[in-house]
Amino acid sequence: MDTRRTAVVTGAGRGIGAAVAARLHGLGHRVALLDLDADSAAARARELDGSGATAAAFTLDVRDPEAVRTVAARVSREFGVPEILVNNAARTRSRSVWDIDVAEWDDVLATNLRGGFLLTRELAPAMRDRGWGRVVNLASLAGQQGGLVAGAHYASSKAGVLVLTKVFAKELAASGVTVNAVAPAATRTPVTDELPAEQLAAAEAAIPVGRLGRAEEVADLVAYLCGENTGYITGATFDINGGLFMR
Repeated sequence: MDTRRTAVVTGAGRGIGAAVAARLHGLGHRVALLDLDADSAAARARELDGSGATAAAFTLDVRDPEAVRTVAARVSREFGVPEILVNNAARTRSRSVWDIDVAEWDDVLATNLRGGFLLTRELAPAMRDRGWGRVVNLASLAGQQGGLVAGAHYASSKAGVLVLTKVFAKELAASGVTVNAVAPAATRTPVTDELPAEQLAAAEAAIPVGRLGRAEEVADLVAYLCGENTGYITGATFDINGGLFMR
């Protein structure tokens, strides 16, 4: 049986999203790389397949419902009906709760929480009709414990992702579509590379394994949850945090 499928990864231009896209592509899936940054998504797609046959970039602002509908239709029409969705697009801001203005609060929630809601609601019905699908949402340790480094708006959005994962999992479980969340702690990405050295050192010192995570490690876990033999796993949150949060 041919188990190569069409996968959609949001925020795929860099960091964890780019690593997930590469891992899924390496497993033989056709991958649509969605990102607000058209140039970075296109560069990653070319790295995976210069011909564009098995990896292609699509520009998307996940905050925009009409754009989500339009791009979802384009992907299905031009690249294949998606059977795997990885909701990774996110905006991270480190700021005191007292200093977050309403516009920034709304923008972070719209990107990190509403984006996944819109994409899942747009793509999951076709998965349900086909009787197979995998949705993986990128949450965060911040959504489990409150903002350790990231701001309250980021932590709140990621807590919402955990609940939304369970809601969609219950709705889709009987149709062969699983919905799960992955909750990383601090992971080495372009975002962490912008942090002050002393802040990074403090973060590493707090993690029992003594280092930050790697994007490829998160990608491996996401890819596992997108596999053929994970149909009995749904509504779950998988921790990948170096022992920082044990339960």
